Amino acid sequence: MRSGHVAPPVHIPAGVTGTEGGIAVGAGPVVVDVYLDFLCPFCKQFELTAGPKLDELVRSRRIARLYHPMNILDEASTNRYSSRAASASGCAADQGRFVEYAYMLFVNQPPEGGPGLSDDELIGLGTSLGVEDQDFEDSVRRHVYVDWAAYVTAKAALRGVNATPTVFVQGKAVPANIQIITAAVDAATNA
Repeated sequence: MRSGHVAPPVHIPAGVTGTEGGIAVGAGPVVVDVYLDFLCPFCKQFELTAGPKLDELVRSRRIARLYHPMNILDEASTNRYSSRAASASGCAADQGRFVEYAYMLFVNQPPEGGPGLSDDELIGLGTSLGVEDQDFEDSVRRHVYVDWAAYVTAKAALRGVNATPTVFVQGKAVPANIQIITAAVDAATNA
């Protein structure tokens, strides 16, 4: 593999846009990239506190939010939970339920060091959201998007992302703080 090149994943979830592998939500003029790991407790804190404001900015068509689920904490579980959770989020994206499912992954986040949620539990989160499609269940069990999580992580590393959560507004890194993010969005809107 040559420097800076990452082989694309075999399977790509619905909603993925661009070359970085992020799932796009919204169509506002300002792009907010959020790099996260579903096992990361700081990501959980960020999503549960900043998520509602970011959702509001998406609804008001001020931003397009790109979610980049990474697998950097696979070694902090006994069964590659970060990869499996990211894969399951891609399966939810195929059902048009990525945002709600990602929220459920954080609300039900397991502690680091253990096995994480089982495939049955990941499917159950989808069921609790009304996703009862057999394709969803099958793709969660087959871990169909694990290669996508690895791709997102590799592309993030090339961008200099080495921790989660990491946030970019219009391509510029900003602290994962909703006040600073909102100020950066305002500045980009007024530029």
